[in-house]
Amino acid sequence: MTFAENPQSVKQVQITFDCAEPERVARFWCEVLDYVVPPAPEGYATWDDFDRALPPERQGSAFACVDPSGVGPRLFFQRVPEGKVAKNRLHLDVRVGTGLVGEERLAALEAECARLVALGAVRVRLLRADGYNESCLVMQDIEGNEFCLD
Repeated sequence: MTFAENPQSVKQVQITFDCAEPERVARFWCEVLDYVVPPAPEGYATWDDFDRALPPERQGSAFACVDPSGVGPRLFFQRVPEGKVAKNRLHLDVRVGTGLVGEERLAALEAECARLVALGAVRVRLLRADGYNESCLVMQDIEGNEFCLD
């Protein structure tokens, strides 16, 4: 069956991060992407109230953030016992320089880099334009997950 025959086959995408501190990492990405924390589940005034209702071993084990416009994917953060030990197999590209080239692009990347470093991100390296790709900045979030400013 093709998409034309069944347009309901397209699903929403959620991006999931394994991390040590789900709420801390989620709030970092809320700031990066202008996302928000979704409302607490029905029956709970706050996420803290919901979290306290969980068994002790599950408290603080997950958090999420969403695009307030509803366009971007939901981001979900789950606590895992192991730390990050290798390069990500998947990373986010934060598109801050779309349509910009040369020095104008570099200035936009550097400005956003400075904002994100103030939030706890780490600048890794600048990849300069090479005639095929425009310049981008490789960075790490507050738990070392790589992402690019492009």
